[in-house]
Amino acid sequence: MFGAIFLVGWSLCALVIYSLISSFVRRRQHARLARQLGCEPPPILPTGFLGIRRAITMMKAQQKRQLQDAFLNERNAMQKMGKPCNTLKVEFLNQTLMVTYDPKNVQALLATQFKDFALGPIRFGGFYPLLGTGIFSTDGSAWEHSRTMLRPQFARSQVEDTAVEEYHLQNFMQALQVGPDGCADVEDIQTLFFRLTMDSATEMLFGESLDTQLSEMPGATVSMTRNGLRERDFAAAFDKAQYIISEGFRLNELYWIYQGRELKNACKNVHDFADYFVKRALNQEFGEKRTIEDGKKEKYVFLEALAADIRDPRKLRDELLSILTAGRDTTAALLGYLWYSLAKDPVRYTKLRQTAIDHFGTYQHPKPITFTGLKNCAYLQYCMNETLRLFPVVPLNSRRAVRDTSIPVGGGADGKSPVFVPKDTEVNYYVHVMHRMKEIWGPDVEDWKPERFENRKSGWEYLPFNGGPRICLGQQSALTKAGYTTVRLLQRFERVEPVDLEPQLRHKVTLTSRLYPGLHLRLFEASG
Repeated sequence: MFGAIFLVGWSLCALVIYSLISSFVRRRQHARLARQLGCEPPPILPTGFLGIRRAITMMKAQQKRQLQDAFLNERNAMQKMGKPCNTLKVEFLNQTLMVTYDPKNVQALLATQFKDFALGPIRFGGFYPLLGTGIFSTDGSAWEHSRTMLRPQFARSQVEDTAVEEYHLQNFMQALQVGPDGCADVEDIQTLFFRLTMDSATEMLFGESLDTQLSEMPGATVSMTRNGLRERDFAAAFDKAQYIISEGFRLNELYWIYQGRELKNACKNVHDFADYFVKRALNQEFGEKRTIEDGKKEKYVFLEALAADIRDPRKLRDELLSILTAGRDTTAALLGYLWYSLAKDPVRYTKLRQTAIDHFGTYQHPKPITFTGLKNCAYLQYCMNETLRLFPVVPLNSRRAVRDTSIPVGGGADGKSPVFVPKDTEVNYYVHVMHRMKEIWGPDVEDWKPERFENRKSGWEYLPFNGGPRICLGQQSALTKAGYTTVRLLQRFERVEPVDLEPQLRHKVTLTSRLYPGLHLRLFEASG
């Protein structure tokens, strides 16, 4: 018995000694390689014992819906200490990671040193319960295959088709009931935007819309034909799953703590609902290709097109849900933030409305609203660009080093030397902070000022849709849908007023960011 205890004790001691020696050797190797690369250490963000203080700060900020403000506060605190503040070393729950806001480093992560970084196991493990092996969770050859399969589905010919948008836009307009005073009092227009984009996205992806806008109208009945699940239940489960996954990501390596029964149930509801459409596509039960209202043009269905190349039902579902996540949330969040900004700025609202009418006519007598026309409507583009600058829909992101490497700047006393990044280090980049740096955007950085994009050619300091090989495939689709919806609203309503705005803007951050708790507007209908 004594011999067994002695053996176990000796084994533990040997393991500890081996770990200490390995750590010492690894640190020496890293120091030598860092010197060879000309690297200097970055400033260290004070986070308290084991980073617990920072973890608590971030949890409280998320509960108050002020997570983006917490990121800004960290940089401001380092500035006040007189230290370089665009790249930081952070201890977080006994994990060492990097945080950067520097455009040069972001460019390295996403483009020039693309092969040195990947999404990594945290992203894959966190997304897997909902999105499986879809394009937003995989790396390497699996990601390349997904990209190859999905890219043709975002061809310009698909983005240009606005006929479906108008159908769902009219359902959206029905929800904006105008009273005898000519005003539509909309308690939360952001919710209506999310229903609009869910309906539009599912029409394009599934082949038929969930019609959540119509199902929420007074007196509407809700069908239960998709594996016994209602449309509204699918949407609720989809939101719930995204929220839980995002909460797990705040814990970095400990993301799995949030992957309990609640997440499993939400994902099961989402998957069961999507499987109904996947099965139909694989069994070719759609019959003849449907046509849009003019009876001439073949209706495009993403799932049917993708099923021609992907026959694995699980893989097909993973890609379908990945694109739905991006297609619905990005456009709806952009619309919410855009109309929040317009409602607070009546002068620019009037200017944009007149621009829209000049280009596209009135609500009752519209001119064709095309992809090209929207892109050529410069002031509309400026307004959307400025909205995405102040309120990027994906405010934070990350990459993981797949080998010992470096990033271009952030080290040393002046912050201009390269920074050594050991293998398996998470590097977080905060787009929200980068978009609000005075040294890039000027002293009026906090102001919504669309004119700042006039004659501006943006680089890596402006990143609303990511960049490099993994740049968002659907960015033109999102901008087209948001622009189309905005033009039609501008045509119909000559004035807009915000109601009960909170003194400080708050955000609900899941996999994307949106206004919290919503947006109450009064919209005044134009005469004639």
